[in-house]
Amino acid sequence: MKTVLCYGDSLTWGYNAEGPGRHALADRWPSVLQVALGQGVQVIAEGLNGRTTAYDDHTADCDRNGARILPTILQTHGPLDLVIIMLGSNDMKPVVAGPAFSAVQGMERLIEIIRHHAWPLGQDQTPEILIVSPPALCETANTAFAAMFAGGVEQSSMLSTLYADLADETGCGFFDAGSVAVTTPLDGVHLDADNTRAIGRALAPVASMMLGL
Repeated sequence: MKTVLCYGDSLTWGYNAEGPGRHALADRWPSVLQVALGQGVQVIAEGLNGRTTAYDDHTADCDRNGARILPTILQTHGPLDLVIIMLGSNDMKPVVAGPAFSAVQGMERLIEIIRHHAWPLGQDQTPEILIVSPPALCETANTAFAAMFAGGVEQSSMLSTLYADLADETGCGFFDAGSVAVTTPLDGVHLDADNTRAIGRALAPVASMMLGL
């Protein structure tokens, strides 16, 4: 049995801007990935609304700092064969970090954590890592989200190139989710059901190759 950890934010959690609420379990991209990979693979969805790569955000009653929580998540779900990380959108909130390069620095920190983690019994090698660039933010008439992510449309458009370069430098896999999905103008940040399903379908052959299936 192979095990895949999907580490992300609201796009992985399944935030539905139409509600607002949460997409049906079957529509969330980790669920679609699970179906595509089959019963020989366990896909674990670890998404949290507002999660950053490595930055504090104290506006919620949970810890949104992905770097601080990641070691606990790795220990909880290990042994792991593949870690898929789709984070960075929340880093581009001005109150969190702002520039796209901040997300790159945070992603690099997550890679370091995974590769130097004290794995539990049964884990004899470091898992493969797949960096997924989230779809770029888009313009929205939703004033709250537009203000929350001010400047994010421009910054997020740079992220796929920056993440691709980081993947090359660190020997990680890379996939641009923006090549198959777009954010909804309802809030400029999240995905409708069709687009989150599209990410799960598109990741299946990449994950399968990295798992050696």
